[in-house]
Amino acid sequence: MSDIIQLLPDAVANQIAAGEVVQRPASAVKELIENAIDAGADKIRLIVKDGGKSLIQVIDNGCGMSVTDARLCFERHATSKIRKAEDLFAIRTMGFRGEALASVAAIAHVELKTRRVEDELGTRIVIEGSDVVRQEPEALPAGTSISIKNLFYNIPARRNFLKSNPVEMRHIVDEFQRMALAYPDVFFTLHSEDQELFHLPGETLKQRIVHVFGNSYNQRLVPVQEETTIINLNGFIGKPEYAKKTRGEQYFFVNNRFVKDPYLNHAVVKAYEGILPADSFPLYVLFIEIDPAKIDINVHPTKTEIKYEDERAIYAILQSAVKRSLGRYNITPTLDFNQETGFSQMISPKPLEEITPPSITFNPDYNPFEGGRSGGGRQSAAIPQQWDTLYQITQKSQSEQLDLHGSDAAHSGEHMTSGGKRPFQLHNRYIVSQIHSGFILIDQHAAHERILFEQFRQQQESRQGASQQSLFPQTVTLNGSDFQLITDLLPDIRALGFQIREFGKHTFVVEGIPADLTAGVNEREVLERLLEDYKNNQAQLKLPRHEQLARSLARHAAIKPGMVLEAGDMAELIDRLFACEMPNVSLNGKPIILTFTLRELTERFER
Repeated sequence: MSDIIQLLPDAVANQIAAGEVVQRPASAVKELIENAIDAGADKIRLIVKDGGKSLIQVIDNGCGMSVTDARLCFERHATSKIRKAEDLFAIRTMGFRGEALASVAAIAHVELKTRRVEDELGTRIVIEGSDVVRQEPEALPAGTSISIKNLFYNIPARRNFLKSNPVEMRHIVDEFQRMALAYPDVFFTLHSEDQELFHLPGETLKQRIVHVFGNSYNQRLVPVQEETTIINLNGFIGKPEYAKKTRGEQYFFVNNRFVKDPYLNHAVVKAYEGILPADSFPLYVLFIEIDPAKIDINVHPTKTEIKYEDERAIYAILQSAVKRSLGRYNITPTLDFNQETGFSQMISPKPLEEITPPSITFNPDYNPFEGGRSGGGRQSAAIPQQWDTLYQITQKSQSEQLDLHGSDAAHSGEHMTSGGKRPFQLHNRYIVSQIHSGFILIDQHAAHERILFEQFRQQQESRQGASQQSLFPQTVTLNGSDFQLITDLLPDIRALGFQIREFGKHTFVVEGIPADLTAGVNEREVLERLLEDYKNNQAQLKLPRHEQLARSLARHAAIKPGMVLEAGDMAELIDRLFACEMPNVSLNGKPIILTFTLRELTERFER
């Protein structure tokens, strides 16, 4: 039998490697910006078109490359970061594997322009599918510009798996924000479709967080700082009241490298225990500085996973530092035993001569035993003389009141269901309505949620959502990722009844909200909750986006448990519920209606 094992051609090997290193346009953005950082750049420009599918360009003012390095950087495992295996445990640079540019060049059209400061001319190289089609000297500014065009042009299957342009753009913005937060002293800009989305000058970390996420975050941040023999920790955490229902604003950086670490995330959440709302996630941007010899970052090609030599100690330090910061800045409740809480602090003392003694009057002829029975017996004045008739009067009054209400309901019909029976509320949570065979118990919140959901779905299909104009339109400023998300969802959001339009950079104006929302709601809060729920459901529920939006809005607009309802409101709610396509099942799959028959009741009483 002949030999069957053979070496793969470099072009095929590079395409295979590209599947791990470059999963989508955002992966290429990450690799290019990391290279710019390693080159010592303090000004980095990112230009993107069509969500990175048509163009990704990174321009930096770093050290540049020589002619030889410019050609060699596209070879597999070619790197300037390490020389021997031991260097893997002393890595201070962002890149070190030497795979990124080779992988990108195998699946795209790449143009590299680079010049060192000491060189008179730079180098321009054009590569298509790992083949160098042009290399020539050119007059260029110092630094490097690399353009990636037509990503996955020679792998149609991979290109077809890419999402829509807005979705891919959101992933690019996420990667851009991570790099911008990791290096606040570096000037970053991001342009998409000839529009500048970010303009971030070199600044402090707090200023960078505010510029990335919005001015409202200036009041949400609590500083964290801790120095130990194991790690140095610094950064910011968010106040508990600003925690969100979805992840996304949690950033760990180990030696300035963004990492995903559920174990350390648990340490932070544990520090918030007791003060964080249920199912909420706090904001944090935390930097861990540690000896590179005590970690292993060569775990995955994306370099977002790290192994630690002593992760338990890091967990304890992290939890303790976050908890201390929350207490130091009076975020957690504390008791001050040195503070007097008596009446002496509530009443301002006056000079003795200004105090007027109270005057007391009394009736010397008052006799508490007057009016008693003959024979000297005593009787309290608080007890009526005809106490024995009190029960009869009360009983008669209640009977007349019931007859009166019953007569009104029969004539007006406004307090009765379509079945002719008047409903009533139980513990302000459930509605009881009589039926021929017994009675039904309805969860008022789940019922209203089902009604609104089906109504919103119909409005989305007809694109005619009812809207109420806001008296004072509100502006909503979002971070770059959320801004891209709402831009993508805008047609579906407007179909629900929102009147919303773009108003400058990362900002929308809300001029109207769906008519079914309760009066007095805050437009900005409604929109932010809608966005948070969508992101949360997107990760958990595989539903069309219009259905997710309708589900979220229905949940927030529905009447809440504990709300008092008038009889007419209850009757209307029941009639609208039974007009739904699925009146029995709530949005989370649980029952809305429970039926109790007379037979069941009789059997229970006769046991």
